[in-house]
Amino acid sequence: MEPQYTYFLILIASVIGPVALSFDNRVKFNKKWETVFKAMLLPALFFISWDIIFTAKAVWSFNPIYITGFKIINLPIEEILFFFIVPFSCLFIYECIRVYFKNLKNQPKDDLILKILAVILIIAGIYFHAKLYTSVTFILCGLFILFIYTNKKIFKYFDATSFIISYSVMLIPFLIVNGYLTSIPVVLYNKTQNLGIKISTIPLEDVVYGMLLMLMNVALYERIKNNGKWKRKQKKAATIPAV
Repeated sequence: MEPQYTYFLILIASVIGPVALSFDNRVKFNKKWETVFKAMLLPALFFISWDIIFTAKAVWSFNPIYITGFKIINLPIEEILFFFIVPFSCLFIYECIRVYFKNLKNQPKDDLILKILAVILIIAGIYFHAKLYTSVTFILCGLFILFIYTNKKIFKYFDATSFIISYSVMLIPFLIVNGYLTSIPVVLYNKTQNLGIKISTIPLEDVVYGMLLMLMNVALYERIKNNGKWKRKQKKAATIPAV
């Protein structure tokens, strides 16, 4: 195998399973692809913009040996695909949890866990302000959690319990994929811009980064999915003749 296809092949390997299993008769994830892609668009634009800035500031870089070399601005095309392929796989896991555990109900304690986590992340981000990756990632994740809870009319379908369980499950493939990217290494981190705490070869910040990525996608997915259901109900009600 030519080494320049390494990043691309890692991405393909990570999405084959979710794509193939999307046609499962119970989950029927393939019928939700339109909603999935709509939900992924804004987070992808946000993270790609963030990635462009951090790459320019040398917070991280990409090993030229393991990428095809085709770039948009300063990002490898593989890195751009990352923000669609990984969220797609994460949303597949999330939807499976929702479908197979229909009796799963949102627990107030899980809302509290996320709120406390948000405060801790913001405080930690401010404290480690000299570490750009740590500070920005922690603060943005904390702020987005608080944004969800201060805008419950918009995110009224967000379920903290389902999210926490899904995120816990998602961490396994996420760490595997990230493990390959950081151990080969495809992605190179500037050690001065993070805490230096690692899970194997993965910076601790990546776990929070992944949480924010999934949070944004899940929150928007639930918003778009349930808004679509409401519109269909309204349309159906309008076609029923009055007695």
